[in-house]
Amino acid sequence: MSDDLPPAAPGKKTPAAPKEPPAEPSSPSPAAAPAPSSPPEGTETTASAAPAATPKKSSGRVPGRPTAAARAAGPKKGPSAAGPKAPNRPTLDPETRRLLAERRRQDARRPLFVREQAHRYFAIGRFRTWRAPRGLQSKQRRHYGYRPTVVSVGFRSPRRTRGLTPSGFEPVLVRTPAEVERLEVARQAALIARTVGTRQRLVLEEVARRRGVHVLNPLLRESREGT
Repeated sequence: MSDDLPPAAPGKKTPAAPKEPPAEPSSPSPAAAPAPSSPPEGTETTASAAPAATPKKSSGRVPGRPTAAARAAGPKKGPSAAGPKAPNRPTLDPETRRLLAERRRQDARRPLFVREQAHRYFAIGRFRTWRAPRGLQSKQRRHYGYRPTVVSVGFRSPRRTRGLTPSGFEPVLVRTPAEVERLEVARQAALIARTVGTRQRLVLEEVARRRGVHVLNPLLRESREGT
């Protein structure tokens, strides 16, 4: 390239030749890529490759939290939960069972006994208490038809069913474990007093559970009484 340049004039510097750009590295051609190695003779090749593993779908449940079925089944009972199951209904003779059915029919037909002037004064009718009318001119005392019904003989329940629960249990007020031990499982049910604290109440419920005594007002109610 220096041969093609004109001769330099005397006293002047010869201009430097322009630099050529560096050559870019050549990319390997597809033909130069190494060919896949063929399997050795005598071995069978599979028709298709193994399918890719699909990602598992998340169930959306938080680890460590019980499922809905486990919550519905309730806590698992260990060896300490051994004991007879408390009956939901007592063992009654046929006559008491018949009288309980009669009491239910009477309750459906019994009127609502309302005090005189209860519709006029809120302080009289708010607690639904009963006081017999004593006024000389009281229309309710004289059983006028347009006045509320007065309590009289014939509205009371049978004598043998008085004081029994709707299912037929005889409620017995208990305060100590000894009183729970004396109950008859087939006929009586425990009614824990309201003055008993939570700690003593849990003790009474544990004693009743081990003996199979029905508790009318448990701290943790599993089912409604009489069902």
